[in-house]
Amino acid sequence: MKTTFKTLMLLALLGFTAACSDDDDDALKIQAHDQNQMMTVMHDMMAEMETMKMTQDPDIDYAEMMKMHHMGAIEMAELEVKSGTNSEMKTMAQAIVDAQKKEITQLDSFLATSTPTTMNMEFHMQMMEGMNRMGKQADLQIITGNIDQDFATLMIGHHQSATEMAQMQLLMGKNTQLKSLSTMIVEEQNKEIAQFQTWLLANRSK
Repeated sequence: MKTTFKTLMLLALLGFTAACSDDDDDALKIQAHDQNQMMTVMHDMMAEMETMKMTQDPDIDYAEMMKMHHMGAIEMAELEVKSGTNSEMKTMAQAIVDAQKKEITQLDSFLATSTPTTMNMEFHMQMMEGMNRMGKQADLQIITGNIDQDFATLMIGHHQSATEMAQMQLLMGKNTQLKSLSTMIVEEQNKEIAQFQTWLLANRSK
């Protein structure tokens, strides 16, 4: 009887050890942010936005900041196109590059012919608060070193920040062309956020 009990206990212990080993194999890997290329792009973009000289004109400041924001997205997407391995993420990345380069052309066209006409400190403060939130949210993300997953993870927060900026322009800006662009940014990037979320839920543990 004692021998049987000991045998059962040994088998249970071996089973527990094997399960723990399997858990370790499936555990989410984490990479330090300062070792991750995608995160480096995010940090560089935020640093550039923080040094931008504000005019206090909502439309001009929005256009300047959204241009920098788009440039960061394009750099991340180009990195995904070059080094990613998942065909769906690479296709989405190329679509982001193509779309946001066109939007930068629109922003440049507006900026080339515009001068400050109004001063709105509330817009300025909310933009600064939004940038701060984006930076904190990025630093809270779990980065794995898997470029496809890191791209999807960071682009969700990046898009959320862009839609927030666009909604602020719709609320406080005056330029009708920028309002049309902002409306499109909100609609298109919210769709892409949903795509990234769906893909991550299906692929996070792979």
